[in-house]
Amino acid sequence: MLSKKVELESMSLDDLWSLHEKISAILSARIKAEKHELEKRLAVLDRGVGVINQPGEALTSDAKPRRKYPRVLPKYRNPQTSETWSGRGKLPRWLVAAMKSGRKIEEFRIREGGVRSRQRA
Repeated sequence: MLSKKVELESMSLDDLWSLHEKISAILSARIKAEKHELEKRLAVLDRGVGVINQPGEALTSDAKPRRKYPRVLPKYRNPQTSETWSGRGKLPRWLVAAMKSGRKIEEFRIREGGVRSRQRA
């Protein structure tokens, strides 16, 4: 290892720059190849079937399209920033912080009295 360091130190600036360019080209090619392999693996994991033929090509898959989920209206609102949360998934940071400071989740509930009912007879 020491001998290689001495060899590099004795090289001219032009030779070092040329070596740098060669190394950069090799690294770039290897990174592109690795990225392509990772994209292929991701496509398989994503759809279970998809395959990428060439770098940059679109994913081809016979899998069903993702199911459409109904829109969920917000149930909780941060009064300071008007951020909302539907009540699904992980608690938002602002609500966690408020609850740690002693407030209750019901204090942030959006009142349904202000919203018109869509079901009319």
